[in-house]
Amino acid sequence: EVQLVESGGGLVQAGGSPRLSCAASGFTFDDYAIGWFRQAPGKEREGVSCMSSSDGSTYYADSVKGRFTISSDNAKNTVYLQMNSLRPEDTAVYYCAASWYYSGTYYYTPQWGGCNALDAWGQGTLVTVSS
Repeated sequence: EVQLVESGGGLVQAGGSPRLSCAASGFTFDDYAIGWFRQAPGKEREGVSCMSSSDGSTYYADSVKGRFTISSDNAKNTVYLQMNSLRPEDTAVYYCAASWYYSGTYYYTPQWGGCNALDAWGQGTLVTVSS
């Protein structure tokens, strides 16, 4: 069974630099694109960052470019999101999600890589940024 479990959220002051983790089980990263998404109160879910496991390509939303960094430790089957210079508008529930290359629904876009038709989601971790 494919499982994704996020951790690392909490209350952070503006300007802080927490790191979120997404531990995967039931699959290995070799054949997946892994991404981070977020949903702020009253807003739709949006993509934050995506990583293609095949070549390590990374993609970022404009709102976090230069502040957030996605990375992975394949030996630990874990993906990270390092968040720097947090702003109150970064307050949201953060989810990690995975798209399997061979699912039949996978597709790639130059702007966002392979994190489009997601096959698995974590339960989310809340990040609250205080001003």
